[in-house]
Order: sequence, then structure tokens, then C-alpha cells
Amino acid sequence: MEIQYLQRFKKQFKKLPSKIQDQFEERLRLFITNPNDPRLRIHPLKGNYQGYWSMNVNGDIRAIYTIKEESIIIFGLIGSHSQLY
Repeated sequence: MEIQYLQRFKKQFKKLPSKIQDQFEERLRLFITNPNDPRLRIHPLKGNYQGYWSMNVNGDIRAIYTIKEESIIIFGLIGSHSQLY
């Protein structure tokens, strides 16, 4: 599995508090190990985000990604539920 980040994701990530950045890194390790772990609460998105998936970082923070060629994960957005939706 290859993980990539869009520039927009990188900018949003840098603005997050270090605690949330650490939580994302922890969830990413879990995602790489077991993408079906229920703690990630992964689900496909609809509407404007159709074709994307949401991963729960903590109670309010979500990371939005897409899958390319089955083995490339591209994270595009990260932020609170209200910021993203």
C-alpha cells in the first residue's frame, strides 16, 4: 500500500494542533495494518464527495481519501466534521 497526500491535505494538517497530528499518525498506522478496523469508522461518501472515503481520526476530525489503482491511497482533506461537510 502506498500513501500519498495532496498539497491541500498537507496545508490543513500543518494547521492542526500537534495532539491531533499525533492522533492522525496513530490512526494511519492502524489503517495500514488493518483498514477494516471498526475504530476507523471508514465509510464511502456521497454527493460532492462521491468516490471518496472518510476515516475517523477522533470524535470530530475526519480524513478524506480516495483509492487509486487499489493500492494507492491519496489523502485529500483533513478537518472537523463541520469544516469538511
